[in-house]
Amino acid sequence: MLLISGGTAPEGEGRVAEKTRDDAWSLVCEYTQSESLRRHMLAVEAAMRAYAQRFGEDEGRWALSGLLHDFDYEKHPNPSATADPNEHPLYGARILEEQGYPEDVIYAIKTHADYLALPRTSRMDQTLFAVDELTGLITAAALVRPDKDIGQLEAKSVRKRMKDKAFARGVNREDVIAGARELGIELDEHIAFVIEAMRGIAPELGLAGA
Repeated sequence: MLLISGGTAPEGEGRVAEKTRDDAWSLVCEYTQSESLRRHMLAVEAAMRAYAQRFGEDEGRWALSGLLHDFDYEKHPNPSATADPNEHPLYGARILEEQGYPEDVIYAIKTHADYLALPRTSRMDQTLFAVDELTGLITAAALVRPDKDIGQLEAKSVRKRMKDKAFARGVNREDVIAGARELGIELDEHIAFVIEAMRGIAPELGLAGA
């Protein structure tokens, strides 16, 4: 069982309760009924876990940031894209703070929303931003295949889809490009890496083939 500790103080002296992956998933399910949005968070979690392994970072913390980054979006979608404390992601951040999630995880979640204008100072911040929109584009590219199988999807096909402005209109292409640039990774390599990460949980994403 994955344990995420937010503090090291002895019991009774302000110790933050350890958080498990199951805790985070319960929170996702409490706030999100949409299967597609849940799958998006699972995809981002997988990509964050894979990049944490690649960079030698804390896999558990990175995975939490991916799984929880949009948990409040369905109920608090922030249509005006402003720093509204009662809308995504600040509403969710407040809940995570109250429940004792790690500060760096919460901050990374805040920074994935460009409209908050928060600097992405850590590699976790940069990676969450880099994989968020990209996972949506990859999912859309896999779903339009006749076989709906991400196992057969190639990075070049995703790049081709990116050029079609009518395809997956909700995906911000500029964010995808900027995210790879912030990571210092060539875009095709970045796309291929995230595809591979998502392949590892293809059945959960509904991308294991028709």
